[in-house]
Amino acid sequence: MPNSVEELATQAINLSPEDRARLADLLLASLPEQADAEVDAAWEEEIRRRVAAVEANVAPLVPAADVHADARKIYQR
Repeated sequence: MPNSVEELATQAINLSPEDRARLADLLLASLPEQADAEVDAAWEEEIRRRVAAVEANVAPLVPAADVHADARKIYQR
């Protein structure tokens, strides 16, 4: 049985993508609810900040076609 976080991480990284996602969900679900509330609050603030930047015309916007093309390049490697 692994005895350190590093050993666990090494084993987890070797799992299939589906198993890694399931493990991540299980680990996140095991955190105290307070952590969820803090994360939710941080995301809410980030969303407000990003919306304000878009509304103020200071956020760099990228056309969806460009984002999709970049994603295709990354995943075709």
